[in-house]
This record gives sequence, C-alpha cells and structure tokens, in this order.
Amino acid sequence: MRVKKKVHEKIVVETANMDGHAGQSVSIWMATAAVPTFSALTKSEHAEVCIVGAGIVGLTTAYLLARAGKSVVVLDDGPIVSGETERTTAHLCTTLDDRYFELERLHGAKGAQLAAQSHAAAIDEIERIVAEEKIDCDFERLDGYLFVPPGESPDLLERELAAAHRVGLNDVRMVAHSPLVSFDTGPALHFSRQAQFHPLKYLAALARAIIRDGGHIYTQTHATRIAGGNPARIETQDGPALTAEAVVVATNTPVNNLLAMHTKQSAYRTFAIGAIVPAGSISKGLYWDTLYPYHYIRLQALPAEPSSPTPSDLLIVGGEDHKTGQADDAEMRYARLEEWARTRFPMMTEIKFRWSGQVMESIDGLAFIGSNPLDDKNVYIATGDSGNGMTYGTIAGMLLTDLIQGRENAWASLYLPSRKTLGAVERFANEAFNLATQYAHWLTIGNIPENVAVPPGTGAIVRRGLSIVAAYCDEAGHMHECSAVCPHLEGIVAWNQSELTWDCPCHGSRFDKYGKVLNGPANTNLPSLEDGDGAVSNNLRSNIL
Repeated sequence: MRVKKKVHEKIVVETANMDGHAGQSVSIWMATAAVPTFSALTKSEHAEVCIVGAGIVGLTTAYLLARAGKSVVVLDDGPIVSGETERTTAHLCTTLDDRYFELERLHGAKGAQLAAQSHAAAIDEIERIVAEEKIDCDFERLDGYLFVPPGESPDLLERELAAAHRVGLNDVRMVAHSPLVSFDTGPALHFSRQAQFHPLKYLAALARAIIRDGGHIYTQTHATRIAGGNPARIETQDGPALTAEAVVVATNTPVNNLLAMHTKQSAYRTFAIGAIVPAGSISKGLYWDTLYPYHYIRLQALPAEPSSPTPSDLLIVGGEDHKTGQADDAEMRYARLEEWARTRFPMMTEIKFRWSGQVMESIDGLAFIGSNPLDDKNVYIATGDSGNGMTYGTIAGMLLTDLIQGRENAWASLYLPSRKTLGAVERFANEAFNLATQYAHWLTIGNIPENVAVPPGTGAIVRRGLSIVAAYCDEAGHMHECSAVCPHLEGIVAWNQSELTWDCPCHGSRFDKYGKVLNGPANTNLPSLEDGDGAVSNNLRSNIL
C-alpha cells in the first residue's frame, strides 16, 4: 500500500509500493498526513549530536537539542516516521501496561512515582510544543477509563486505585461506569488530563522545526556501523560517514547492541482496526480493558467527504497482540477485534483501516533510556516502549537532551539501560524458555514437500539440505530467495502474510519480502541466495514449484 497526499482533506489510499516502511498495512495517520521528504547523505559531515532513526524518539530528541543550540544530524534508512511511530494508536496517557502496584513491586515506591511523573510530564511537553510551534495536529486533552472484562471482580481496579494515589495521581477515582452508552463497562478507574493527537502531523512539524533551527535530516541512508569514542563515528552503506560528540540510536530496538538489551525485552505485534461511526455517537475518551491480550480504544475525527454530508468519526480499536514471528494469523486477529468491537459499538459501519505495529515489552515494565551498556558513554539508546511509545518517545527526548548536555535528571536511574531488576527474574526465565523454543525450531522448520507450490504474493520457509531458505513468490510468479537465518543471532525468520515481511521470532528483527532489513536488532539484510544475474537457483525452484 502507499498513501497519496491529501486532496481537499480527503482520505486517499491506493495500492502501490511501500518501500522503506515497516509493512504493507496503512494506518489512519499515514492516510491523512503528508510528511516532508529529505535527500540521502552524500558527503561526510560532523555534528555535535548524530541521531540514527527518525521516529518520535529521534525527532523529539533532535528538536529539543536543536532548540538548545546543538548542531544535530538525523539519519534514517527510509522516509522519516516510516517505522513503528506511524503504526501507533497514539494514546497519550499516564496509565501503563504494567499496573502501578506491579511497578511498585519491581521498582519500589519511588520508582513508580517517577514513572507516573515522567509520563505526565511527557504529555505536558507535547502540549507545550504544540502551543509554542502552533502545530495543527488534533491535540486534545480528554479523560481515560480503565475497566475489567464482564464478570471479572473489580479487585484489580481497587488495587490500582490505591497504587495510583500512592504514586501521586491523586485525581484518579473509581466511577460506576465509563461514559460509553452502547455497553456497560461496569466500574472503571477515571484518569483525568490524558490526551490524544495525530502523531504524523505533529512529527512533520518537528522535522520542519529541526531544519529551521539549523539541524540536518538525511533519509534513505543506512547506518552500517555505530561506534562511540572521541569522536563517535557513524558509517553508512553508501560511503559517507558522520562524526559527532554523541550519538543516539533511536531505532525502536538497538541495532548497535548484540545481546545485552535483547535479553531484557521481547517484540510483539499488535493490531488495530479503524471503523466508521457517526460523529458524536461515542463519547470521546481513551478506554482500556484489562483482558490479556487487552483492548484499547479511542476516536479520531475524520475529514469531511463531499460525497458524505454526514460527519463521521473513526473508532480505533487495538489489541490481539502476539509475539513477533510466532504467529501468522492476522486475519483471525483482525476478525476478533472487529467482533469484539461490533458487539459493543453496534453503530459501527465500514472498517476503513487495518494495521499492525511492533512494540518492545521490557521484562520489568519500563523503557530503557540512556547510555548503551558495554559501550562508550557517549552512545545512547532508547527502547522498551512497552505499548506507550508516544509518551516514552517524548520522555526519551527530554531525558537524552539532559544527559547529552550534562544536566541532572531525576528519571535517569529509573530508565538506565544497564539496570538489573531482581523482581523480574521469573519474567526473565519465561522469556529465556520461549527463546530456547524458537531456536529448537532449527531442527524441524522448512519441511515443505517438493510438490507444494508457493502461491504468488506469498512466502514460505524451505529446507534445502542443511540450508534453510526464505522464498518469496512475487505477483508475477517469479521466485526470490534469501537465507532464512537472521543475521542478528541466527534465529529462523517466519513469513508474515499480512505485512509481507520476514519476522524473526527470537528478537523481533524484520525484513521486507526481498530480505531488506526493516527493524532491528539485525542491521544487515538477509543474505541473497539468488544467482549473480538475479535468477533463482534451479535447485530452489524445483524444490518449491
């Protein structure tokens, strides 16, 4: 899919090429915003700070540093905000996936307080920037409601209410039900002063402000090597290099870290649908339930369509997560989201959008922001968004700006990437067991019979002797082959039919249908197994076709 530019504020989406984006699905944000384009890096440069990755972490950090007078260069190997940032549902909230009573257990009372304070500060910071830069990005303060599934005891809500008050969220209160009238949520926790916005409109404005303030942004530029030192050095695929006093790796998950961070977080796919509802038929707000996988709900006003005089809203419902690369059943998950939503919101009509994104769940419930472990002190990372990517991306920008300028920040130790959380030992063990299971698939994966064809537009894993091959058949019936072994730590990738990508079930690396890397921790492509002239080897063709 490709999103065309807005025409008279209409939603215009057409089937085409999505090169450089993290999948084929299109979110509401991609369909209703145009972001500025930039050229590739063509000559070596020096800056005080180099930032690798132009999502919300990278652009927020670059914006704040440029405002502080620092010279900044941002690199991205696709268009700006072409990764997971454009696949969010854009909740800005102080509620976190791990409840505050759990964060107290893992990080102590002070840690949980700092977590609440930092997320509230991130919402305030976005609001401040929107006002200062006069950004038209649909920013809006509204209330949020957390509720339990039907028949479940409200005990969890009562525990969370008490914990919320302990961490300083004193305006959180229990209400008999949320404002939703189409179904009764039962008791709910009411969180005031939450917010929502249009993330691409916001970040497009930040990108323009970075250029205004003297920064540089280069796209279609892949950083192949990131090294700290005095100066730090970033080498690129096409030759030019950057040197800097500090470097920030803002690539969703670090591509400059082989193992240390990737044992402390796991990659999940999360799914969202956008359904048309009559404007005003659902009370505006942010809504979350406590199911596993949980659901999260918000509204987005739609631009007026000349063919439809009746104004509409888009009901955005997300959830149905699974571990990246460990399921290929997106159609079923979208269907479950639709069924769940239609049961509760009968005013829904057309499903206008379906998209998925990737979140990094840390083992102790909080993000990792700061100096990269086992690296030079001037190399910084931000990862582990744990489903709160918009606020964590802003927290990262604020915290990294302070760290790079040598300023004290009360959040630094809480989000320190090298921290060890003793209370998370059981979670660590569970993740380690799951990882071992994925590596065990080396022994059985790829046993496709020779007489089974790979249909056009699909991919499959094929074993050929001791080799395991990722084979994609394009719409014209031509086969494209590459190694199925992830170049990060040699997991075997799995085909994702919904996004037309190869996803690694071990640490979440993702590659496009031809093997080009889209998401770390891998930082190189799946090795091509095609002949030098681009033809597929006869051995593979006979094995598949």
